[in-house]
Amino acid sequence: MAHLLRGKQVGIQRDLSAGLDPQLFAIDEVARYGINSQISALAYDPVQSLLAVGTNDTQYGSGQIYVFGQNRVSLVLPLPRKASVKDIQFVADKLVSLDSKNEISIFSLETTHILASYTAPGGVTALITDPTVDFALIGLQNGDIVTYDLDRLCPAPLRIPNLWKQQYPRSRLTPIVTLAFHPRDIGNLLIGYTEGAVIYSFKTGKPSKFFQYELQPGAPGGDSDPASSVLRRCPRLTQAIWHPTGTFVMTGHEDSSFVVWDSKDGRRILARTVQATNVDEAGSGTRTITSTSGTFAMKCPLFRVAWCSKENPDDTGILIAGGTPTTSTEKGLTFLELGQTPVYATSSWQILSQHFEKPKRQSVLPTPPSAEVVNFCLIPRKSPHYAGAHDPIAVIALLTSGEMVTLSFPSGHPISPTNQLHPSLSYVHPFINRIDLAYVERTRWLGMMENRSKGPSILKGGAEARHPLMRFANRNILNAAHADGTVRIWDVGHGDEIENSKMLQIDMARAVGRSHEVDVLRTSMANATGELAVGLRTGEVAIFRWNHNKNFGKEVGHVEAQAFGLESIKNRAEPGVKEGLLPLTMFLGRGEVTALKMSDVGFAAAGFQQGGLVVIDLRGPAVIYEAGLDELAGQSKRGSFRRSNSQAHNKAEWPTCIEFGVMSLEGEEYSSILLFIGTNLGRLATFKLLPESHGGYSVRFVGSNAMDDKIIRVAPVDAETGDAAEASQTAVAGLRDGLRVNGALLAVTVSGVKVFRPPAAKGASKTWDDVFCDTAAVVRYQAAGYALLGLFGDGSARIFSIPALKQIATTKVGHILDIRRLAEAVITPTGDVIGWTGPSEVVMLNVWGTGSDLTRSLDKLLNLEAFIPPRPTISNVQWMTGTLHVTPADVDALIGGPNRPPSKLMLEQRRAQEEQLRAEKRSAATGPSSSNTSGKEDEGYWAYMQRQVQERTQSLNIMGDSMDKVEESSSSWVDDVNKYVSKQKKKAVMGFVGSKLGF
Repeated sequence: MAHLLRGKQVGIQRDLSAGLDPQLFAIDEVARYGINSQISALAYDPVQSLLAVGTNDTQYGSGQIYVFGQNRVSLVLPLPRKASVKDIQFVADKLVSLDSKNEISIFSLETTHILASYTAPGGVTALITDPTVDFALIGLQNGDIVTYDLDRLCPAPLRIPNLWKQQYPRSRLTPIVTLAFHPRDIGNLLIGYTEGAVIYSFKTGKPSKFFQYELQPGAPGGDSDPASSVLRRCPRLTQAIWHPTGTFVMTGHEDSSFVVWDSKDGRRILARTVQATNVDEAGSGTRTITSTSGTFAMKCPLFRVAWCSKENPDDTGILIAGGTPTTSTEKGLTFLELGQTPVYATSSWQILSQHFEKPKRQSVLPTPPSAEVVNFCLIPRKSPHYAGAHDPIAVIALLTSGEMVTLSFPSGHPISPTNQLHPSLSYVHPFINRIDLAYVERTRWLGMMENRSKGPSILKGGAEARHPLMRFANRNILNAAHADGTVRIWDVGHGDEIENSKMLQIDMARAVGRSHEVDVLRTSMANATGELAVGLRTGEVAIFRWNHNKNFGKEVGHVEAQAFGLESIKNRAEPGVKEGLLPLTMFLGRGEVTALKMSDVGFAAAGFQQGGLVVIDLRGPAVIYEAGLDELAGQSKRGSFRRSNSQAHNKAEWPTCIEFGVMSLEGEEYSSILLFIGTNLGRLATFKLLPESHGGYSVRFVGSNAMDDKIIRVAPVDAETGDAAEASQTAVAGLRDGLRVNGALLAVTVSGVKVFRPPAAKGASKTWDDVFCDTAAVVRYQAAGYALLGLFGDGSARIFSIPALKQIATTKVGHILDIRRLAEAVITPTGDVIGWTGPSEVVMLNVWGTGSDLTRSLDKLLNLEAFIPPRPTISNVQWMTGTLHVTPADVDALIGGPNRPPSKLMLEQRRAQEEQLRAEKRSAATGPSSSNTSGKEDEGYWAYMQRQVQERTQSLNIMGDSMDKVEESSSSWVDDVNKYVSKQKKKAVMGFVGSKLGF
């Protein structure tokens, strides 16, 4: 009965929600995009071409691991318990993580599930793995090292005691800071303690070299405070890494200095900082002086240091995060390009020292000035070895703000994440300030594939799972406005197959001609044409249209050209975009943009905080209407634009929402193109767009209606069908043939809703009980009907019938969405809700679901055909001079012991060989087999394992004998060389004397 009464009041004769039932209203979590919390760790696997991102445990979400591949490939790996991710490392077909609760977790990239977790006997301070070794080495707070078998998923017997404590018994607590395998000889391990570094040999089971950085009085070191230089001190160690060939060792210290050591004899070659050299010598070095007399600038700590190399491992450079003065205006990564490393055997000590003292080039890879780089992840071309720093093409920097920056290496040019990284990473690249949604026609979106110049792809791994076929004819196109003025546009889907997964990008900073003050407040995209309007805090409204760039590849200067109230910005298109959304025109408004709407029929309207309203006809383009809201008072014959309340005259008023529609006004027998403007004071103004004789349009104010509070949504609906009475291309074209749309308007405020015939009919209204509405929209459930869906401040989602405005159902969403940002959520016509869960993550919900969580990804990560390249080995000269080389297989035997069964990888290889032998046997018509081969074919599983253990034990013994023989042969070879040289010298001297005496 209620719907009949209200329907009569508003002109809607049928119940548009008759087919809706409360049981249909249930929340499904369809998808999540973004990063749930602050990023804490990064890792890249060049073999599988995957990127892993770990997060902290914060109020917005628990720590977890994201793994990203090509296009939309992504997977979330939750930790076993609530904790923060401290470190993540790829190891062959596994991913190993260390969390803040000292737990080691091993995940399978093939099954995407956790295999095991291990809690070490003490606080874990360092973790090291290698893709060619089945073990993880774990450094503890007490200075010991324990090992874990990643193949058998159990602790290994090897334990290395605190070597520093053994060498220096009087030293205090010396926890392990860092661990690093020798890049070419995995038998040597570099262990960094807080007081120094040690090289440990797996072959001998003993330390071979100790490195301690000690500064004498008068040596400045890396300290900014000159008063500290009068003391003898040993700066605490924070970094310890190898040269790519293992010839040198570098240690970084808490005073922002780093020291290069000779790994063979342990001598110190050079101590320096980013700005000064020889800081370990008295009277040398420099300190950073500020503009204030008598003060000095503090330095950032060395957050991370990496020794990079080109394809030739001897051509190196040092990449440094931190170590610069805090007062420096130029933020970024410091790169010391050292060039070709001098030949160690033939270079003097001075040449080696000058190589590190005077690099070929020192440059800064720039990052945003408001934050420091605290971590980075190098992107190698193909090799996972050399500590992940071999021939990198890019570097991903992590800032103190929690944002990411991708830079080319070593040039430092910024790399856009558009179509390079997963869309989720764009939420922190940089942060997103606002999201808007367009319900774009499928055929239009399929044609919007941007042609932009870009470098080689960073992520190529993984395979996307199959999703249900397309569910709706229109696509959910998200417009994400970033903090740097970039707007990225992409399809978030409906939980179905995404046909066009590419991302579009526009640069507002370039469009308006400046790099500062480009804070995007509003965006609006036309559903049918794909035209985009963007409004800024400074009042500019820029309009973009799909087009070909006539100046592709060329930088063209901007020439100001203003006409019809607009400025042409066509020549501000990005040179690297051949086809895409290109800048068209710009309006310079007054005050920040508070409301914006782009229609499907070539009109754009914008409202400004100072009360201004502008309507733009893109057929010119030209401004066809510009006025202030205060100018509309007294113009209407149908309702008053001003209230009788005198307080309303004293408040500033501005537009809060704008909609275009096609319907008949109250008392008229024909339909028109209408423009509806809702304000912060509850006024709803109606305008007509009328065609002119010259082919253009004019705008005329026809009336207004008053409500009790700020209008947050205006929804024109067809009273006969319930469809949106929007200004579509079909509806506007039908006006020529006398099309009449019997429509009504739903105006939603924070305190209630009103349904009426525009411009000023009384209609029917409803007030919310004891809570405010943050956002609302009209949604449809298949063919069952339409309803009004609202998100409320108490964390609930409520659905109301049309036109009775009776509550059908309610459910809680506050446990999923961030209640403080419900006003920023967007609702689609199909019942999808996209809202924020935290600062950098959104979730897509569907209100017509079953209460299920559908966010679990079924994407495949592991490529079984991608093989890890062999680990680099020592050079021939090193081998000939007696260097004891240990292979990864030897390290497996030394750590796991001779009784360790063969690894799963060995068993798989064995099974593959057996299968191949059986196939060959079946295919061979005749031919005897050797007794040896047949014996191996017929042996059982346990017999095979026993034989493997015996062979491994014999190989280990043979290795030891061969090493002794190599040492003996090398020693005898050196003696023979010395004898030969002495003999040649004697002959030369005797020949010289004989020639003088005439012999």
